[in-house]
Amino acid sequence: MTPWTHDKDIRIRLVKKWNKGEILAQCAGHCPFEPLLILLKYPTADELIHQFDAARTWIEHMAGHAAKPDKKGFDIEWYEFNHRTLGRNRIPKAVIFRTLDDILSYLGKTREAHQYQMLFKKITACCPELEALLIEKPLAVLHHAAVWDELLAIVSYLKNNPCPNIYLRQLEIPGVDTKFIENHKAWLVKLLARVLPGDAVNQQAQGPAAFETRFGFVSKPARIRFRFLDPGFTLMGLSDLEIPANEFNNLPIKPDTIFIVENEINGLAFPPFPRALVIFGLGYSLAVLSNARWMKDKPIWYWGDIDTHGFAMINQIRHYFPQTRSFLMDEATLFSHKALWGREPSPVGRDLSLLTAEEAFVYDALRKNFHAPSLRLEQERISFTQVRRVLENIQKIQDVTYQQFSGAFFL
Repeated sequence: MTPWTHDKDIRIRLVKKWNKGEILAQCAGHCPFEPLLILLKYPTADELIHQFDAARTWIEHMAGHAAKPDKKGFDIEWYEFNHRTLGRNRIPKAVIFRTLDDILSYLGKTREAHQYQMLFKKITACCPELEALLIEKPLAVLHHAAVWDELLAIVSYLKNNPCPNIYLRQLEIPGVDTKFIENHKAWLVKLLARVLPGDAVNQQAQGPAAFETRFGFVSKPARIRFRFLDPGFTLMGLSDLEIPANEFNNLPIKPDTIFIVENEINGLAFPPFPRALVIFGLGYSLAVLSNARWMKDKPIWYWGDIDTHGFAMINQIRHYFPQTRSFLMDEATLFSHKALWGREPSPVGRDLSLLTAEEAFVYDALRKNFHAPSLRLEQERISFTQVRRVLENIQKIQDVTYQQFSGAFFL
């Protein structure tokens, strides 16, 4: 294959423009189409002499793919010249698409363009506020072609009933059920953001996962799983509970000590501790605890995996409860269980400003792979004998004073 521009090179260039939505967006007709000129790489004078047959074949190739009376496409702009050996000749130097229809026909996208234009008229007739979005995301308009009636019904409902304060399940729109909304949340977020007034959108709730909160629906309440660790300190005899976060915020009995562990089994097997409870299984959903104001003056102890995510969770919980102290997440614990080290699949590497100096030392070693690549010691691998010993020491400290709650705790 010669290095000169071929039909497939022109097609590749235009397909890229199509895939970016640049060509389809012009079908909205807001701006006059400007002819598209594409310069060609063509044979040099020296190549014409030494590769004359190849050059002639190339010229025939380009002319063969050009527009014809019965075929739309590109026209060729010719470069005419006199050559001392070859005489008067002309050679393609550029191709030009004079109309948008020429490009669409050349790419075989005429049907899609017509469909986009019909959808554009239909959607803007219902919601003119969406016009700019339809031009910005023309391929998404086509992608959702089969469901625009349902999408517009949802948008119209929320225009007329902002912040409805009902569950998605309670919407009564023909063809729309909870699964439909779940499958189209990401696009609905974009549509509703253009249509609804500012006071009908909770700007703090971002992304498809926060759809209900963002647009004023009632969302499934977050739930908190916890156990009372003292047989003499339970809630009406119940020791293992899972309740909505708003009920946890108003827990009728208040423990003296709170433990938070990442792993569910560790929460279930957590040893007894006087007038204490253990919260478990939240992972990165620690923010659900932030409104439990009664926790703000309680000793809180956090135990997670010794990996980068474990320290990121300590950093997170301290945004709400700065008195939180870590345990069994120190370097001594890490190296006493070296035989049980594992590998963390997707480590984090960002700075964590709320770690203590001792925690930051361990975290930096992990994120910089000082000891091993992507090192992780999962908390369920730590000896329960060591867990009991550490809890005994925590109890001794708290027997002395309930005032020393800042900083990290290593045993």
